[in-house]
Amino acid sequence: MNFFRGVMGGQAVGPQPSGAETIQKLCDRVASSTLLEDRRDAVRALKSLSKKYRMEVGTQAMDHLINILQTDRSDSEILGYALDTLYNLICNDEEEEQALADAVTPIPVAGKHKNVSMPDENAQKQADDLGAQFTDTFIQDPEHVTLLLTLLEEFDFHVRWPAVKLLTALLKNQCVQVQGIILVSPMGVSRLMDLLADSREVIRNDGLLLLQQLTKSNAAIQKIVAFENAFERLLDIITEEGSSDGGIVVEDCLLLLLNLLKNNSSNQNFFKEGSYIQRMKPWFEVGDDNSGWSAQKVTNLHLMLQLVRVMVSPVNSPGATASCQKSMYQCGLLQQLCTILMATGVPADILTETINTVSEVIRGSQVNQDYFASVNAPSNPPRPAIVVLLMSMVNERQPFVLRCAVLYCFQCFLYKNQKGQGEIVATLLPSTIDANSISAGQLLCGGLFSADSLSNWCAAVALAHSLQDNLTQKEQLLRVQLATSLGKPPVSLLQQCTNILSQGDKIIRRGSKVQTRVGLLMLLCTWISNCPIAVTHFLHNQENVPFLTAQISENLGEDERLVQGLCALLLGICIYYNDNSLENYTKEKLKQLIEKRIGKENFVEKLGFITKHELYSRAAQKPQPVFPSPEQMLFDHEFTKLVKELEGMITKAVHKSSEEEKKEEEVKKTLEQHDNIVTQYKELIREQDAQIQELKEQVASMSSQNEQMQTTVTQQLSQIQQHKDQYNILKLKLGKENQSQSNSQGDGSQMNGLQTEEITQLREELEELRRQHALLQTQLGDKDALINTLRSEASQTAEVSTGGTDNTELHKELEALRSQVQSQSAEINQMKTERQELLRRAEAGSSAAVPGSDGSLDAAKMAELESRLAAQTTETERLKEEGKSSSQSRAELEQQLASATSTVAILQTEKAKLQTEVQESKKEQDDLLMLLADQDQKIHSLKLRLKDLGETVDDEDDLDARDQTDDDEDEEDED
Repeated sequence: MNFFRGVMGGQAVGPQPSGAETIQKLCDRVASSTLLEDRRDAVRALKSLSKKYRMEVGTQAMDHLINILQTDRSDSEILGYALDTLYNLICNDEEEEQALADAVTPIPVAGKHKNVSMPDENAQKQADDLGAQFTDTFIQDPEHVTLLLTLLEEFDFHVRWPAVKLLTALLKNQCVQVQGIILVSPMGVSRLMDLLADSREVIRNDGLLLLQQLTKSNAAIQKIVAFENAFERLLDIITEEGSSDGGIVVEDCLLLLLNLLKNNSSNQNFFKEGSYIQRMKPWFEVGDDNSGWSAQKVTNLHLMLQLVRVMVSPVNSPGATASCQKSMYQCGLLQQLCTILMATGVPADILTETINTVSEVIRGSQVNQDYFASVNAPSNPPRPAIVVLLMSMVNERQPFVLRCAVLYCFQCFLYKNQKGQGEIVATLLPSTIDANSISAGQLLCGGLFSADSLSNWCAAVALAHSLQDNLTQKEQLLRVQLATSLGKPPVSLLQQCTNILSQGDKIIRRGSKVQTRVGLLMLLCTWISNCPIAVTHFLHNQENVPFLTAQISENLGEDERLVQGLCALLLGICIYYNDNSLENYTKEKLKQLIEKRIGKENFVEKLGFITKHELYSRAAQKPQPVFPSPEQMLFDHEFTKLVKELEGMITKAVHKSSEEEKKEEEVKKTLEQHDNIVTQYKELIREQDAQIQELKEQVASMSSQNEQMQTTVTQQLSQIQQHKDQYNILKLKLGKENQSQSNSQGDGSQMNGLQTEEITQLREELEELRRQHALLQTQLGDKDALINTLRSEASQTAEVSTGGTDNTELHKELEALRSQVQSQSAEINQMKTERQELLRRAEAGSSAAVPGSDGSLDAAKMAELESRLAAQTTETERLKEEGKSSSQSRAELEQQLASATSTVAILQTEKAKLQTEVQESKKEQDDLLMLLADQDQKIHSLKLRLKDLGETVDDEDDLDARDQTDDDEDEEDED
């Protein structure tokens, strides 16, 4: 033990051994000692020397330390020492590097530098090289990494924690190799995920760092970690630690989440489907007082915003991005972000990142864009958030990154949003301008013509996005009029933009900056592309074309080359989208102008300056405008797409001859005709599809009606059968009653409900007859009084006159009255007889109906049932007839459906034939063009060869002139 006392700081006896000798003796002790305590003390000593003598311990003791991990698994203390020693050898932390740098004298070991692969330039580089070298040595055998994974199952703190740190160091030095070993190790990732559930925060936090290194750039491991319930555990830890107000642990969790989600569509979909987006909303809840944010809170919130952006990044698939945008709106996350956007006291970098985040959440989502358009800033009076942001963009005192973020937000708001584009352009139109409020259009125009070149560029790009892929708004913007100065008539916005580029007053000196001119040229190119009306307005200004040709033909410096390329692009758009409405600037005349003033090859070369610019490829990579400095802010992402689309078409259009254009127009017309025919057939097929669908619906409704009728017929048949059964029962009952008439007294006491109803009806009829009898008696009394009056008058008349025609007439009237009285008396007697009969029948029915009345009632019942049976039979026959007619109509509809289907098949066949004919005609035209080109080239080469041989060859123009001369001479001879 005297040896260990010397090593551990006891009194030195004799000469001091060198560091290498000491380490060698300790390694021998570890390898040969049989006592566990001796091996433990030796490993402890190696641990104490491993920082100062890192090279020697690593080269001599590593194999022994690994052997300790394999053989002494039962002693946690020696395992902890061995793991700590290996960690000191492999790790390149700053503390160890500083300790190595502070070493004043090198260790006097003869073979020290033989094991260093890189020159010892400085301590930092040496430490990195040693860590990488020892890591390679350790992972040469994959079983060593597997051994560390098994040691993670030990619960002892002194074993588990050093194992976690050692694995982390291995991953830092050789990430890809260690990832591969862990990936193929059984339950390797699951063991590492168990670290997050450890109750000891030190191990859990270091486990987070380990998983960060493990998940770097490895999609397979990222998926495994995600499906090991990593999202749930990490979000729980973030909530426990206080979300954005938490410490460094929250930052580590967010970094790990970013590793799992970035560029991993599978994990992003799993995160969304697991409803984890909803759990992000509480992170962004901010109070009214936002002053005094800690640096850690700013870092945490910045990472949280990045996490939201990862889910809706433009590089993701459109479907996944749209789904996440929808979820963020539905759960209120977008609303929360807009609250931060309009809050006061938020740090500038958080505000900038929030603007970028909101931009990507609303990009291409109509619902989210509409919501963002409705957000108002908490000002008096309230202003739309878009207006407030644009005010920051055109303000040159605002930070550059903030202005870039606002421009990106405006671009995302207008991306695939024709409604928003129309609203922005409408604020510039004369009919909608409000003098009492600041609008987005006014801010853009103010920025477009301000003295700040960056404001000019941002406003031009923003206005170009208001016109992107929207022909209607391009035409509407031509109506915008600007008041330049008092006393002068207003000019159009298009003319003012071209004036800045072409005129030679103060405006051009302000617009002579490359950034301003590039911005205006990009705006003009976007504006007039695919808009012949705008091209006509542009060419109508007589100064524009000469200015463009002059700019392109000049030999300018490197900075002006980009402007020349954009001028060439603008002139090429004027050729390609020209509708030849202006006689002086038709396609052919513009091409002739280019050929004379510039030269076609020179024009194409200048056009290529755009794509060859170093900043072009940077802007084409992603939509967000990210530039290191304002001077490098030249290209817009959407404009690079436009250049890529138009460059080839303009080059072809410039090189094409008039004959080729005519042929191409003819081909286009032919294709348009074919397209029109195909369109007509498509419309016909759509109509027939609609008719077929309508017929199918009619057939379905008729089938349902038929089924209902069949059901009704079945029910009627069952009712008829029931009535027949009742009829038979009543027949039997009637026969029995006729046989037992002697027992009518007993039967009369058992009257059914039908006889009771008949008695009630008879009583009502009796009352009615009584009322009629009283009325007739009253009338009879009146008649008797009238007769007596007439008799007295007759007697008086007989006394006064003895004869004549008057007396005869009176006698006739008297006889008539007598006969009338007699007839009325007979009627009265008849009514009395009927009254007596009814009274008798009523008394007989009320007391107990006589036996004969039962028979009459039963006969009435039988008659009624037979009439009902006949009615049911008639109804059944009618329903059967209706069923037959519906079946016939259904068969007719099916025949119509079959004929329509065959017609559709015939039309589809004809459509396919037409498409085939179109393709064949295209191929034939291409072949003819190729043959003509080859023939022209051969003729030209043969002419050159003849000229080289000294032969005189007449050109086509000379031959035409000679033919014309010969024709003239022939005409003179004929004369």
